[in-house]
Amino acid sequence: MDHPNHGCVLLLDGTPDRRRGTLPNPTAHAVAGANPRRFLAAASSDVVQLPAMAGPQSVLAYLRDAVTVPGPLLVWVTGHLMIPARRSAQLHLALRESTPATVRYTGLPWEWLTRTLGEHPGPTLLVIDAEADAAAWPHVTAAVHGGRLGGGVPVCGVVSPTADKPATEAGPYARAFLTALSVGHPTAGPVLDPVLLHQLALGQAALPDGALSVQYGDPGPVLANPAAVTPAPRAPEPAPAPAAPVQAPPEEDPLPRILAAAQAGRHNEAAAMAAAWEQQTLRRHGSHSPEAGLWVEVRADLARLAGDHPRAAELWLSAASHRLARGGAADAETVEALKRAHYCWQHSGDRAPHLAPALLALWEQVPDGGEAAADVRARMRETARTPSR
Repeated sequence: MDHPNHGCVLLLDGTPDRRRGTLPNPTAHAVAGANPRRFLAAASSDVVQLPAMAGPQSVLAYLRDAVTVPGPLLVWVTGHLMIPARRSAQLHLALRESTPATVRYTGLPWEWLTRTLGEHPGPTLLVIDAEADAAAWPHVTAAVHGGRLGGGVPVCGVVSPTADKPATEAGPYARAFLTALSVGHPTAGPVLDPVLLHQLALGQAALPDGALSVQYGDPGPVLANPAAVTPAPRAPEPAPAPAAPVQAPPEEDPLPRILAAAQAGRHNEAAAMAAAWEQQTLRRHGSHSPEAGLWVEVRADLARLAGDHPRAAELWLSAASHRLARGGAADAETVEALKRAHYCWQHSGDRAPHLAPALLALWEQVPDGGEAAADVRARMRETARTPSR
């Protein structure tokens, strides 16, 4: 008999042969390479990888076997969603031999997937990082907005329009979700909330235009939290005599670890840690607090270190605006934030014209910002004179 704390991770790659690039489904490859066994909040777990499967009945057999595991079940689906070319609008997960003309027979009906997962007696989470072709897109959109894509199963993830070319690296959502999962969250217990991870991933991932966010249901204790630290039990001590109040030990300063990760080139890890600590600060102090503003500045500097100057400029602008709204006057810290925003704006390439109005508006609120504001105006005029290509 299986132990009740024995779980299962099922990695299902729904990529037809004609969409395979130099690396078969790099998103599935990245998930499999991240040691998914350690994701589960279980004493032990099986990992079943289903790459390039042919035939829906074969996949269904693995799904039915997975739902017999009594502990937590994590099913990670990547690949492509299609509908049959004729007579049916039922969503299918494409398999190895699927085309729009054959997917009715060669693909896995999405309803089979969700209905089978709904039979699992333990905590269940379905993570989706998939694409949908043009024919399927209206049906996917309706299913996502109508809450039907989960079919009653707790689910989080994204569905994006099919890219023109097969991907050569893992999708941005999967990369961000895996990073957040590997770092964990400092204030969570031994189990992570997938909704929090989903929101962190959405905040860090540069998703393609039109991508749909999917999040339904409460999956229960599925994902382990690597940041959880369980203190060793201590023997009770006699009550001390009355004395002066004892100060609590200072909290860990996360900035050295975050900056060390960024300087070592682990930019996704650094960004995920910063986002996690920022969420803690927002809950504790509120979005308009000085503490929350400092984390915006940390994320701005991390974006600059990662070479994402447009994102860094946006965050420094937000930090400067935050300081102005809070203090009512442009102090030295506000001016410094604006100078950093200005520098990053100058290195923002095609995004610079979109950021210029906000930067100009803030410089115009600074008593000594006339020279910088003039520079922004001059660049805006130059951009307006330059014909678009």
